[in-house]
Amino acid sequence: MTASEYDYVIVGAGSAGCVLAARLSEDPSIRVALIEAGGADSADEIHIPAAFPTLFKTEYDWDLTTDPEPALDGRRTYLPRGRVLGGSSSLNAMIYIRGNRADYDGWAAEGAAGWSYDELMPYFIKAEGNERGEDQFHGALGPLQVRDGRSMHTLADLFVDAAVQAGYRPNDDFNGPDQEGVGRYQLTQARGMRCSAAVAYLHPAFARPNLTVITGALATRLLLSGRRAIGVELARNGATAAIHAEREVILSAGAYGSPQLLQLSGIGQPAQLLPLQIAPVQELPVGENLQDHPAVFLTWFTDTPSLLDAVSEANVALLQTEGRGPLTSNLAEAGGFIRTRPELDLPDVQFHAAPAMFFEEGLATAFDHAYSFGPCVLKPTSRGSVTLRSARPGTKPRIQHNYLSTDADRQTMIAGVRASLRIAAQPALAAVQRAPHLTPASDSDADIWTFVQRRCHTLYHPTSTCSIGRVVDSELRVLGMESLRVVDASVMPTVVRGNTNAPTIAIAERAADLLRGVSVQSLVFAHAAE
Repeated sequence: MTASEYDYVIVGAGSAGCVLAARLSEDPSIRVALIEAGGADSADEIHIPAAFPTLFKTEYDWDLTTDPEPALDGRRTYLPRGRVLGGSSSLNAMIYIRGNRADYDGWAAEGAAGWSYDELMPYFIKAEGNERGEDQFHGALGPLQVRDGRSMHTLADLFVDAAVQAGYRPNDDFNGPDQEGVGRYQLTQARGMRCSAAVAYLHPAFARPNLTVITGALATRLLLSGRRAIGVELARNGATAAIHAEREVILSAGAYGSPQLLQLSGIGQPAQLLPLQIAPVQELPVGENLQDHPAVFLTWFTDTPSLLDAVSEANVALLQTEGRGPLTSNLAEAGGFIRTRPELDLPDVQFHAAPAMFFEEGLATAFDHAYSFGPCVLKPTSRGSVTLRSARPGTKPRIQHNYLSTDADRQTMIAGVRASLRIAAQPALAAVQRAPHLTPASDSDADIWTFVQRRCHTLYHPTSTCSIGRVVDSELRVLGMESLRVVDASVMPTVVRGNTNAPTIAIAERAADLLRGVSVQSLVFAHAAE
């Protein structure tokens, strides 16, 4: 591989990397290399929606963990991340949520020029292929297929009914004019199967001669000429290779992987790099400002059939012939957004509800019919970090989330659990509840907090470790460097109120236009003309 082979080298074939590779390679004159540490997304478990927990701690998972979390009794929490084409979009719960208008307007108000809600909305619409059709909030022609769920489990409906009985209003479109309320989630699926970023963007682009996808290749460091990125060093099949970029290197390795590669290349905090004998190149707060949605699930036994027996010949046939049935379930079929205090202007808690027994961070095997739901803190004030353990590239980074380390976050979580208990007590769910499985001993603050400390874990939404204004500028260029950008969830100044896959795809769609010199105004004009 020589310096003349590629214009752009993209590290990481997750949600953002797949979008960038597909969009940039639309121009046949542009040569693109996409580097992925994992392999092909060919396993059946990737594409069958209900099977995604079986991918945890397998070859398709980076299988990360936090350092001991001080507020969670010193527990290390499990952090699954996709190591496969499609990245975490190949093993997530497929929920299509954009976040709240206030999230993006807050970014812009704090200096992230071009990232307001109105400026990013055309990219959500461009990406979206929603079966409900096109309107001012939705697109119907984009590659990312968005569908109503095709499992439609009774227990998910009963959660919505109970939440309405508890006083929360129904909402059939969390991505419409108002986020607040409860209902069923729309999913990134097509014909009842997962529509990952790889399925939506990368697979249709595979045949392009100007796109090279390199799997099983671990990026070990950036190749730099002074402060200019000129390529990436790879470890593959026991050998080292260099991939050179004539225009730019783009990091899309996620909120853990992108800061790790920057730090391995001397971009970060000198006080952290020098002890590892890494020569500092550019001082930036790389890896700081880590944010995520801490979550806790409560579970109850029920005599209503759950997804416990979803794997059957009849259900496999239903999936294959009609693209529906229990195997199309994303588990978290329903949920919603609430304010735990009436004086709040915006939701501070999100629910996810599953017609299944989901416990022990999704790693335990269900043994009885049950349903699960619980809150996550939408706008945490706790901040964590990603730092190097070693200068060896294959070593997992040190991740400290500091979940629920602030009183504000603890109080929000306690209020969210209390709201969950109130929903569970409503007639719709009380009628099918056999007994508690994992719930607080009472609704007192003390008992709820004890439960949270033992059961809280990630909701799989890490962001902000290379955030706009701190590590990258508003065009996602690494500050003080040349020909180097970061494009993934790590650039979010703050985590959005909701699941992060759709926002990450929209970020990458806009980044592709930034790289191609296309303005948001021209995209708005083109969308209006259609």
